[in-house]
Amino acid sequence: MMIASMTGFGRAEKESNATYVHAELKSVNHRFCEINIRLPRQLLFLEDKIKKAIVEYVKRGRVEVFLTIEGEGLVSKTLSIDWELLDSLVASTKQIQEKYQLTDQITTQQLLSNENILSIEEKELENKEIESAVLEVIHSAARQLKQMREVEGKKLIDDIFLFLDEVEENVHIIKKYAPKVVTLYRDRIEKRIKEYVGNEFDENRILTEVALFAEKADISEELTRLASHIGQFRETVQANEPIGRKLDFIVQEMNRETNTIGSKANDPAIAKHVVEMKSLLEKIKEQVQNIE
Repeated sequence: MMIASMTGFGRAEKESNATYVHAELKSVNHRFCEINIRLPRQLLFLEDKIKKAIVEYVKRGRVEVFLTIEGEGLVSKTLSIDWELLDSLVASTKQIQEKYQLTDQITTQQLLSNENILSIEEKELENKEIESAVLEVIHSAARQLKQMREVEGKKLIDDIFLFLDEVEENVHIIKKYAPKVVTLYRDRIEKRIKEYVGNEFDENRILTEVALFAEKADISEELTRLASHIGQFRETVQANEPIGRKLDFIVQEMNRETNTIGSKANDPAIAKHVVEMKSLLEKIKEQVQNIE
């Protein structure tokens, strides 16, 4: 069993030759697995490989990836000269000088300062060494992220089991008390009738009324299903896979049975335990929504 939270943080860095790579991964709750990567422009070609590396460690949650890289070898720079435009500019300059009898001389610096003639083009390099360093750092940061999520997950499940134990205790109390509800109801009916008509009353009518109440207030099935859901919850926690969504569904079913028990039993003592269980289940739900 390895429960993981969906919140965590991982960081790693690597320096090799003239290149420095640094990565930070932050994860928060999300219904699915969503990975957002902020990459330097020259590393955009690695985006898919980085996502593939992260999903080896994260199955659910929103992961923010911050990657920085410094050093040489990231881009190649090429000097480009528009020779046709330069030839035309030089020729035109000479024509102007001759026409207007100008004596000043145009310099090489003046010609090359024209941004339309001289430009520097940058091209991203798919450097295998840099790619290897980036993926190594991503794997290292993702492992750290996973470890932190598992530590947090252990704390979550410990808290959840404490709440679940209390829910189970309330279920046992209600099971023991439930049979008394019908008896107490019959006693209340007899007392009211005697207050109005004395000891002269129809016993069969009371038995019929009590039987109808007993059928309506029977919560044995709900208690059985609730106990079954608790057992299913504990079994699911043992699974070696992401279980957050399944646990969330089980808690919803537990809530539904608890509400039905409260509405059917129609008894103050049981209502007190129902309120307690609903409060505990709300706490469990909040914790479960953090589980991967």
